[in-house]
Amino acid sequence: MMKTIPTRLTLLSLLIAVSGLLMYSCKSKVKDSDLQVVIEDKAKTITGLGTATASVKDGVVTLSGEATDETAKVAYESAIKTIPGVKQVINNITVAPAPVTTEPVVISPDETLKNAVNDVLKSYNSVKADVKDGVVTLTGEIKKAELTTLMPLLHALKPKKIENKLTVKK
Repeated sequence: MMKTIPTRLTLLSLLIAVSGLLMYSCKSKVKDSDLQVVIEDKAKTITGLGTATASVKDGVVTLSGEATDETAKVAYESAIKTIPGVKQVINNITVAPAPVTTEPVVISPDETLKNAVNDVLKSYNSVKADVKDGVVTLTGEIKKAELTTLMPLLHALKPKKIENKLTVKK
């Protein structure tokens, strides 16, 4: 009678272990639609995603679109990898180029501009200039060949405008 108790106990333990294993293997798979909802919730917590989106098929998540920076791109991928049921993440997100910034045009103050214009005009005896509110007004006479060299020199001084009232000689 002693032999039957350990045998029954062993048999009962084996039966419990096998049934536990069967129940674990029959665990239901996570649906792609459920993953999509969790991914969308995670995306709301990450700043800088821009137009980045995710699609799910058979547990494989494909990221696409554009993020504002590399940090957001990597953070999104890392966050998705932690979601149970995600098998793989394919990150096709591109990073948006940095915006181009242009420096504002610097307009020279009148006195400084007037002195610079007068320095340029020393070589052009028949040309006179008046400067007011950043606008240079040219009067007098000049040869056509001299005009083509004078104008770039004056533009380099960055006036607001150049009013050319010169009489051009051949």
